[in-house]
Amino acid sequence: MATVIDGKGLAAKMRAEAAKDVAALKRAGVNPGLAVVLVGDDHASATYVRSKLRDCEECGIASFDYKLPADASQDEILQLVRNLNDDPKITGILVQMPLPSHLDAEEIIEAISPLKDVDGFHPTSLGRLVRGLPGLRPCTPAGIMVMLDEYNIELAGKNAVIVGRSSIVGKPMAHMLLERDATISVAHSRTRNLDEICRSADILVVACGIARLVKGDWVRPGATVIDVGMDRDEDGRLCGDVDYDDVFNVAGAITPVPGGVGPMTRAMLMSNVVTAARMQAEA
Repeated sequence: MATVIDGKGLAAKMRAEAAKDVAALKRAGVNPGLAVVLVGDDHASATYVRSKLRDCEECGIASFDYKLPADASQDEILQLVRNLNDDPKITGILVQMPLPSHLDAEEIIEAISPLKDVDGFHPTSLGRLVRGLPGLRPCTPAGIMVMLDEYNIELAGKNAVIVGRSSIVGKPMAHMLLERDATISVAHSRTRNLDEICRSADILVVACGIARLVKGDWVRPGATVIDVGMDRDEDGRLCGDVDYDDVFNVAGAITPVPGGVGPMTRAMLMSNVVTAARMQAEA
């Protein structure tokens, strides 16, 4: 049976560490502050925002909540972002995704100051990752790296397969694992013989948005399986991209859904707010 990687417990530990760091920054005269911009009334997005604001309170980070109507214009949001860039109280800016379809998300992300880009999505942040330079990293793959280290999962020389090629998870995940000397394959919806590719993995990261896609016979015995999915099954129940019950008896280690990658993504956001505040204090 697999070792269950406890993202919820590790996230609590990370928030406690962030709270200590925030207290130290405040003693040095630096006050971290996170601005969260929510456009529209998407229920899931509103839930995520409330969770992030609670995390800020727990860590001692000042939070600033900006809610805009679903019909807000591109110029309105860009002006708000520019104002937040110039506001010394704000050390981190997060624009909650997804945005309404009439908005250009890429232009809005690029408008955020790279020093305040706590989501790690700005082209400068991603470019620094590709170049191997320090900077703000996308929260989900960064959180996964912490999980792998916490559970002493060896990476150097191992075969790592990532199912999903988004700029939020798949692509940065590949670079982070490559930095640690893993051998990388990035698969996706058009990959032929996907099950065979997955079976080659010592470390399998699944972030494709297809409920319970990965079955037990897709997994090499003893492999580490990281499930990034947040899906709903045919009965409306929360599940991941991995068929947890089927894979549990095959994998060496596995993340549950919920309680795995999700809490770590939020915890890494708090860590990024701390890092951003330090970067700006030193700039």
